[in-house]
Amino acid sequence: MPPPAAPRQLPRPDFSDVPEARRRNMAAVRGRDTKPEMAVRQMLHAMGYRFRLQRQDLPGRPDIVLPGRHAVVDVRGCFFHRCPNPGCKNSVLPKTRADWWAAKLARNVERDLANQAALESAGWRVFVVWECQVRSDRGALAQKLADFLGPPGIARRESEP
Repeated sequence: MPPPAAPRQLPRPDFSDVPEARRRNMAAVRGRDTKPEMAVRQMLHAMGYRFRLQRQDLPGRPDIVLPGRHAVVDVRGCFFHRCPNPGCKNSVLPKTRADWWAAKLARNVERDLANQAALESAGWRVFVVWECQVRSDRGALAQKLADFLGPPGIARRESEP
């Protein structure tokens, strides 16, 4: 079996013309414990669900894992993961270096789809929460999560005794 192909890398552009304030802003973007993720975690915990975070043995290290329910909740930022909602204001492509950003964000979407497919093929159920959903109607989001996860409490998969 041949070794897996290395991920495609874009040539790194020259950032010498980027203002220092923009550099600080982009450096502050985190990959975990983001505000939307924390809000979803607090919501799930208040609803009575218990979960694990960032399981490294699963494809894409999902944000929230509920092993007893064989379910994953993935909280995605609208900008970096290209929210499919056409009304989302956070999913706008930057005008500066538009070609570079388009390629970078397209790779993110490809990776998200591949990770989701790998999780589903391994038997995991995946629920994607978008940043704009967290910011808008949390009550509706809580209901969607409850419908997806089932009643809180100890849950066992059907294959377990």
